[in-house]
Amino acid sequence: MPPPASIDILAPGFKANPFPFYARLRAEAPVFPTKLKDGRTAFLVTRYDDVVAVLKDPRFAKDRSAVLTPDQQAKQPWVPDFVKPLERNMLDVDEPDHRRLRNLVHQVFTPRMVEDMRERVQRIADDLLAKVAARGRMDLVRDYALPLPLTVIAEMLGIPSEARSRFHRFSKALMETTSNVKMLLALPHFYFMVRYLRALIAEKRARPRDDLLSALAQAEEEGSHLSENELLAMIILLTVAGHETTVNLIASGTLALLQHPGELDRLRQNPSLIKSAIEELLRFTSPVEMATERYTREDVEFAGVRLPRGSLVLVVLASANRDASQFVNPDQLDLTRDPNRHVAFGQGIHYCLGAPLARLEGQIALATLLRTLPDLRLAAAPHTLRWRPTYIVRGLEALPVAF
Repeated sequence: MPPPASIDILAPGFKANPFPFYARLRAEAPVFPTKLKDGRTAFLVTRYDDVVAVLKDPRFAKDRSAVLTPDQQAKQPWVPDFVKPLERNMLDVDEPDHRRLRNLVHQVFTPRMVEDMRERVQRIADDLLAKVAARGRMDLVRDYALPLPLTVIAEMLGIPSEARSRFHRFSKALMETTSNVKMLLALPHFYFMVRYLRALIAEKRARPRDDLLSALAQAEEEGSHLSENELLAMIILLTVAGHETTVNLIASGTLALLQHPGELDRLRQNPSLIKSAIEELLRFTSPVEMATERYTREDVEFAGVRLPRGSLVLVVLASANRDASQFVNPDQLDLTRDPNRHVAFGQGIHYCLGAPLARLEGQIALATLLRTLPDLRLAAAPHTLRWRPTYIVRGLEALPVAF
């Protein structure tokens, strides 16, 4: 195994196909230390059973402020004061704060609300494809995979249409903040987004509307409600998580189908396979490559490796989803795979709250795309495609297609 410093898990070549490296880690070093761009050492956990174990083990905390020593805190990446409230989001806190926040948002982000969006998602998909139909080509990310989930979550939250492109620029900057230098470059996006959202929250509290943001502002659970900072962090989380993962599912899923014409024909001939197809594309492409950060509360012996207190641990969902101990022929795309116990949405108490919405959007987006553009094909050589330099998500910068 090469030394940790020699592995760049953000390199374009690595992001294009990280799966052989993860297979090697599973076989030789299932808990593997690597250097991140900000100088920290992170332990990559790669085997399916180990990934599930970490995601369910309370010894691995989300809130680093509760487990790191003062010396360890001093070595953490710099975060400006006006950004710090965003760290108190549902995804980055532990019990009991996590349960309180999740219960509040679950009151309004219900399966019925998601199902009620079905017709609207279908109209958005139809409208987006109608706009490009006469052109004969498009960037599938820019013209379809991105605007579909971004429009859906923005409409659900009640974010004005003129602000949505700003949200995506902020989201992109947030996901690609992998070092202190990139944090500095992203600060204008962070500053204007925080200022805009505080004004929007004040407006929704003064004049509530029929939208998710207004409902969250009013939600209560046993006398508890969201503070302004918690509401700010919740909106950011729902907006970013509500489209960043789905855009990658749609784009990477389309690429996978185009690269596996046998499975593509299978789906075209039997559109009822779409639900099973989405589950397999979630496993095969892993739109979320790694779960968000966890820190050891104490010294932990795990898979034969000693992890000192405060160790940064990144569980690799993309690796678990290709583990031969769990999946037969894991590197094969099989749209009828059953069983398919993938971990694309995580496990444990932080299991993705938006999974039903992502599934709905993925099913409608891909079914509509294949039905509307039956001769869809790649318009660029696969090796020229650019992948985003992010730790958490795995997604394309662009996907040129013709039809």
